[in-house]
Amino acid sequence: MPNIKSAKKRVKVNAVKRMQNKIQKSEMKTELKSIAAKLAETKDAKLLSEAYKTLDQAVAKGLLHRNTAARKKAQFAAMAK
Repeated sequence: MPNIKSAKKRVKVNAVKRMQNKIQKSEMKTELKSIAAKLAETKDAKLLSEAYKTLDQAVAKGLLHRNTAARKKAQFAAMAK
């Protein structure tokens, strides 16, 4: 446990941020799984753009690396074909 006041605060702040990231990443994964399931059934272009939007937002928030998002976009595009 840290002794310095600022270090104690960083421990608290990091714990909160870690939980927020975990929640956001979980929500993103759930949303992408539901989109993938719908896309497998209907192959609708609207769902494809929804998946792209979700991935782009995740990259902007720092939840995913941009190359990971690009790979997932390609996977969704292949699913839509």
